[in-house]
Amino acid sequence: MKYVGAHVSASGGVQNAPLNAARIGARAMALFTRNQRRWQVPPLSRDAVRGFRHNLAVAGIRPEHVLPHDSYLINLAHPVADTLRRSRAAFEDELARCQMLGLKLLNFHPGNHLGKSSEKDALARVADSLNRALDKVAGITAVIETTAGQGTSLGWRFEDLARILEQVAHPGRVGVCIDTCHIWAAGYDIGSRKGYEATFSEFDAIVGLPLLCAMHLNDSLTPQGSHVDRHACLGDGTLGWQPFEWIMKDPRFDDMPLILETTDPDRWPEEIRRLYRFAAKRKTRT
Repeated sequence: MKYVGAHVSASGGVQNAPLNAARIGARAMALFTRNQRRWQVPPLSRDAVRGFRHNLAVAGIRPEHVLPHDSYLINLAHPVADTLRRSRAAFEDELARCQMLGLKLLNFHPGNHLGKSSEKDALARVADSLNRALDKVAGITAVIETTAGQGTSLGWRFEDLARILEQVAHPGRVGVCIDTCHIWAAGYDIGSRKGYEATFSEFDAIVGLPLLCAMHLNDSLTPQGSHVDRHACLGDGTLGWQPFEWIMKDPRFDDMPLILETTDPDRWPEEIRRLYRFAAKRKTRT
């Protein structure tokens, strides 16, 4: 079964996010559990935690289908010691917030080396950062998001993900989120049927499909291989609707959060309905 949602607003408190997800017909959701553009943030209140758990049940969304996203400031590969320490502390706080909310996953970007270290060393810093954080906070799976390869960002090659994973001391607690816009911009062909099958076969061979925990469903304003991260509404970009129909009919992507980060929230209800119609067509043929 497919579980589709969107990255919804938590304005006014995290407890509001599940209700925002329910309003658009979502069975999954993503959110920020803290202000994503500030280092210093207040702790979650007991009322916010209680309200979130209650509203999540009201919305009919299971904790394993919630994919929180960490702060944009965090860079677990940062080559400068002081900023790396700050990033690690913020990431640990993000994990602890997920634990308080009763969630299972935390999505994060692997980070940037900023041209100040080798990619090899930067990937090792990401793995070390994960090891330190997961030692301190139990019960949460850290989910590495694929990137477009813009600038000095890491994680746009499946080999990057594999290098991080092979250095992680908690192999059962680190997974991957594929962003469709990002892998397309990184050069992976998911726009043709042959390319779609080849891409996921390559992912399975290098990383392993059992480690895929979630997907971000985004069209792309930029062409394949552009290395420019620009999301578009489904059907409005260079991918078009076809790859999303394949994904919704593909049983390999059942029972994981499939999250829209498309650019017009007003279109989320219709995007979700259309995606579920694709999934329904698969069922009627089986």
